[in-house]
Amino acid sequence: MRTRNQEYAAKIFEQVMQVRDELGKDEGNKYGSLAHRLPVLVRTAGLAQALAFVEARGGATGRKLLRDIAAVVNEVNEEELLARSRTAELPEYMLLTRNVLAALAWYKRFAQSVLGVEAGADREGVDE
Repeated sequence: MRTRNQEYAAKIFEQVMQVRDELGKDEGNKYGSLAHRLPVLVRTAGLAQALAFVEARGGATGRKLLRDIAAVVNEVNEEELLARSRTAELPEYMLLTRNVLAALAWYKRFAQSVLGVEAGADREGVDE
């Protein structure tokens, strides 16, 4: 039996490798930058608002990241993840936030190691 972190790491590594292989360097940098920035947004603004920001401002790359996160935390798709973040009762919302933050730690690590995105690039590729 594997831990939740092991499961997340395996799934996210595959997703990030796919981004690297299929989307190219520019889109990979945008994806990685969002992955770096999203944990801070979740902690400062809350899960629902942070996910809505990525949906609104992240473009196609942001929607890809939302789809990937949804797949990792066992949501059907990004719409279901967004809806659940807006409508969940407090205990479910807290658990979802915890799971998304655990997944985002792996996205951030693999953005650095696989995509070569560094912390200084946090704001690149995101329309303000």
